Amino acid sequence: MKPLSALLLLFITLNASAYSGKELLEDCRAAEPLYQEKKPEALHQSPPATRCLAYINGFADGYETGDYLAGKVGVQLNAFCLPGSDDREFRLLRAVLTHLERQPPNAQAASRTLVAGALSKAFPCGQ
Repeated sequence: MKPLSALLLLFITLNASAYSGKELLEDCRAAEPLYQEKKPEALHQSPPATRCLAYINGFADGYETGDYLAGKVGVQLNAFCLPGSDDREFRLLRAVLTHLERQPPNAQAASRTLVAGALSKAFPCGQ
């Protein structure tokens, strides 16, 4: 029975829909006012805000991990250089929101591509 359950779980996972740029934009729009109103506890009580921040932070963490591992074999990614400041999460949010709001309404780019584009424009290396 376990192999059948594993196979079923695989098919369910394969059918999961991707997080669209439109969904990311809506979720991040829910997060921004909570930051501006200085209500950090409300950020984690709002599912859309939490989804946005988790996605952006996860993307940034994944990039930093990849950059670190690439450095171990003598390669530097340098696609962008993330800020290390205390307001990093808000700066990432603003960068992504600004980029998403400039996209055409019918844009079909994957959210990962949109976030990468936003961060590379907002945080270029060497500046």
